[in-house]
Amino acid sequence: MAGILGVVGLLAWACTGDGDEDEPVRNAGAAETSAPPPTAMPTVTVTRTTTPPSEPPPEDGPCRARDLVVNLASARDTYAGPERPRFRVTVVNAGENPCTWDAGSVDVRVTSGPDRIWSSARCREGRPARRTLRRGIPYVDGVGWDRKRGCKGDPVRPGTYVAELKGAKRQVFRLR
Repeated sequence: MAGILGVVGLLAWACTGDGDEDEPVRNAGAAETSAPPPTAMPTVTVTRTTTPPSEPPPEDGPCRARDLVVNLASARDTYAGPERPRFRVTVVNAGENPCTWDAGSVDVRVTSGPDRIWSSARCREGRPARRTLRRGIPYVDGVGWDRKRGCKGDPVRPGTYVAELKGAKRQVFRLR
């Protein structure tokens, strides 16, 4: 927009002459035979300026939740017999700088109605590592559920279940 205004201003200045007020005003429709038409247009340079954010982005510090794009996906919507549901978790840093993120913060929860059936964070074995997330490069992990209530509970019955991950779209699936 500033570039367009600059071009309009430059053309307006060029059309007014050298600023000498004593020169008579010409009729815009009249043809003048002594002066040839201009052969070149002026060059316009557009400059883009950005305003720095009020809060500087972290540099290899902890990731801010608002900079993370989280996705949860399931390969199928129905699992029969002994097939175990498997979910793909993707986390992408959309911030300006690399940041560190705790992979242990991934908590895929399986529910059936208001009943909480399973949580990947509670049933995780071992300690997940902290990851450095660079802008635009996804962290991808697979989370599998053994179809049991809790970490070592009884097998669940066939039915409809929901997998949820904070910040991601819910996945509805069925066990048969």
